[in-house]
Amino acid sequence: MRIDRIDHVVLTVADLARTITWYERTLGARAVTFGEGRRALVFGEQKLNLHQKGKEFEPKAAHPTAGSVDLCVTTHVPLDMVVAHLRSLRVRIEAGPVAKEGARGSLRSVYVRDPDGNLIEIANES
Repeated sequence: MRIDRIDHVVLTVADLARTITWYERTLGARAVTFGEGRRALVFGEQKLNLHQKGKEFEPKAAHPTAGSVDLCVTTHVPLDMVVAHLRSLRVRIEAGPVAKEGARGSLRSVYVRDPDGNLIEIANES
């Protein structure tokens, strides 16, 4: 077997509306509704399906928990512009810019937290 890519990840959240607003404003995600009223956030060709804590869809993770994800996203927007955008929204930068290693090579990254406390790494590929 050979896996080509990750299609989507499921994110368990405490508050769907708050999460959607944060990801739209902060990361430029596009919120979509699919299936029978399910919600997701789309970035390029990837998607974060959202599960409301306590109302998860089956099948689900054995222990779905809000705030347990550490996720890295990449952007072509220069990191100094990303930092300025985050500051304009009063989003606290946990760390960075710092050098890191990604799936395809070197990254320069900043770290923030979403409303549930998930760690979100925003990176430029070097």
